Amino acid sequence: MVKHVILWKLKDGYTLEQASDIKRGIKEGLEGLQGRIPGLLDIKVHTQGLESSNMDVMLDSSFEDEDALKAYATHPEHVAVADGKVRPYTALRSCMDYEA
Repeated sequence: MVKHVILWKLKDGYTLEQASDIKRGIKEGLEGLQGRIPGLLDIKVHTQGLESSNMDVMLDSSFEDEDALKAYATHPEHVAVADGKVRPYTALRSCMDYEA
């Protein structure tokens, strides 16, 4: 199994309400991919970090293997969510993929 973990920081300038709506859209979009992409075992998005956090959104996902992760990266449904709900609103992205 391969784990795929991403942390995002939203762009500056959003009100609390706007940031909340953006985070909800990211969560709904990415978690909505469950069962739609071959090899994607589990996907969770966390948007309620503790005050000590310095990032706004965390993706925690699991894949059958590295090939499934690579296929996910270019899958049209994932690309649509990334391009429509994530990339326009995020300033920083950190990623770690590892064998679990």
